[in-house]
Amino acid sequence: MKVTGVLPPLFIPLCRRLWPGKLAGLSLTLLRATALEAAILAGHLLLYPTGLIQERRSAVLPATDGAARLPVRKGPPVVLLHGFIDNRSVFVLLRRTLAQHGRQRVESLNYSPLTCDIRIAAELLGRHIEEICERTGSARVDIVGHSLGGLIARYYVQCLGGDLRVRTLVTLGTPHSGTRVAPLADAHPIVRQMRPGSAVIEELARPATGCRTRFVSFWSDLDSLMVPLESACLEHADLDAQNVRVTGIGHLALPVHPAVAAGIREALDASHPEERTADGLTVA
Repeated sequence: MKVTGVLPPLFIPLCRRLWPGKLAGLSLTLLRATALEAAILAGHLLLYPTGLIQERRSAVLPATDGAARLPVRKGPPVVLLHGFIDNRSVFVLLRRTLAQHGRQRVESLNYSPLTCDIRIAAELLGRHIEEICERTGSARVDIVGHSLGGLIARYYVQCLGGDLRVRTLVTLGTPHSGTRVAPLADAHPIVRQMRPGSAVIEELARPATGCRTRFVSFWSDLDSLMVPLESACLEHADLDAQNVRVTGIGHLALPVHPAVAAGIREALDASHPEERTADGLTVA
């Protein structure tokens, strides 16, 4: 998957003069990605206060504008789980596009920024999902997790029996094999759990025979928080996992970029191995 950021036109000829040839192309890509990350960060800082409070629960997401919507798609509720020191406001645009394309049962969950253990956060996620299933009458859910959110959801699926409840888990820039970025951040316990070789990463590497969940991992070749970049790829012999490479954007853009949103919709709409077709309808 190739996507592009936004770069003011005046920068293009300047970069071509400073960095000729292939180096100019690479520099332009980095500048576009950096400019886009900066714009997203600024916008997210403005929206951040709106996501501090847990959203009101409802079975169906109400229409909030007059935008045209596609027919409602049958499928499990979609649960959105944010990353480290973030909240549900990061998914404002993704929620809107999912709703406009027929996904009406979409919920964003917050976990505390003071959370210090992925295991505890995964247990809390499990309780939330049980409540969602009971309230909506659905036996399973789909999850989209950004960064740490994807790792929490994966731990729930693999280590806490969550594969009974989670049909598809989509991760965005999640350090599946651990990331070495920002060594000074190791003062925070949950950052240490995201390091290669941590107890949590080792638990996730263990056999997971019979796991029912399908995984789709989006990773970017310009994600500055994944060191190495391939740490956001999910490689596990027992898991049904697909890795989708995204080019031209950084970590913050993954949950908001329209091209990635289209890929997420495609991943959620794909038939699951446990589903069968009867009379032209897909049933689970």
